[in-house]
Amino acid sequence: MKKTLNFILVIMVLGCLSTTVLAKDVVTTTTVPEIYDQAIAKAEKQNAIVDTIEVMSAKMGRIIKNTIVLPAQYTEKKNPTRFFPVVYLLHGAQGSYRDWPKKADLRSLACQYGVIIVCPDGQDSWYFDSPIDPNFQFETYVVHELRNYVETHYRTINHPKYRAITGLSMGGHGALWLAWRHPDVYGSCGSMEGGVDIYNFPNRWKVNERLGEFDSNKEVWREHSVMSLVPTLEPGQNIVIDAGKNDIFIEANNALHEALDKQGIPHDYTVRPGRHSWSFWVNALDYQMLFFYKAFNSGVKY
Repeated sequence: MKKTLNFILVIMVLGCLSTTVLAKDVVTTTTVPEIYDQAIAKAEKQNAIVDTIEVMSAKMGRIIKNTIVLPAQYTEKKNPTRFFPVVYLLHGAQGSYRDWPKKADLRSLACQYGVIIVCPDGQDSWYFDSPIDPNFQFETYVVHELRNYVETHYRTINHPKYRAITGLSMGGHGALWLAWRHPDVYGSCGSMEGGVDIYNFPNRWKVNERLGEFDSNKEVWREHSVMSLVPTLEPGQNIVIDAGKNDIFIEANNALHEALDKQGIPHDYTVRPGRHSWSFWVNALDYQMLFFYKAFNSGVKY
C-alpha cells in the first residue's frame, strides 16, 4: 500500500512539472502585438493623414520642412466644413521635424482629440530670432510664417483659444518662449523637460552660435532665457510643465515653477520619475494632449 501511494505521488508531481513546462512553452511562443503597433494600425484604418509641407520663410530666404498630421475627422464627408484646433509640437536640440512622428503615435492622438498637429523643423535654433545670424529667425518663422501657411491651407480655428504649443528639451524652452512672448497667438502652452534657463548652461547645444559667446554676451543670453519672461506674465494662458525627477534640467524647472507661483501665474507642474529620454517625452505628451483638449473645450465656444 505504501509503495502504491508513493507511486501515485510521483505521478502527480511529474504531472505538475509537465503542466508547468507546457504553460511556459505556450507563453514564450505566443506573439502578442505591442500596444504601439495596435494604435498605429487603428490610426491607419481611421485614415489619418501624415504629410510633409515645405514653407518658404521670407525672413530667412529659405524653405523649411515641417510634418503635419490631420485627424481622420478632417476628411469625413459628413462634415466637410468642420474646423480644427492646432497643436504645435517642437523637437529638441540636434533633432528635426521628423522626430515626433517617428517616436510618438501622433496619428492616434490627432484622431482621439480631433486636432491638427504641426511639427516644425527648428534646426538647433532654440526657436528665437538670432540677433547675430539672419539664417536663424525661427520665432518669426513659427509664430507668423508657418502659422499663416497652416491657417491658409487647412481648416483651422484661427483663435488663440484653439492654438497650443509645446515641446521637449530645447523645444520646451521654445514653446514657452514663443507662447509667453505672443499670448495673443497661443492660448495654451507646455514644456516637457525643457531647458528653461539657458543662462545657467553656457557654451552648450549651439546656443553660442545663435546669441554669441556667453562671456561677452551675458545680458543677451539672460534676455533670451524663458526665466526672464516670468515677470512680464499675467494670468490667462493654460500652462502645463512636465519635469523628470532625474532630468538634467530638474533644478531649472523647479526654479521656474517657484517663479511662476511667486508671480501668481496658474499652471500645472508635474514631476515624475524619468531622465532626459524619449520614453519620458512620449509619456508626457499623452498628458499634455489631454490638458490641451480640455482647454480647447472649456468655456464659451469661439
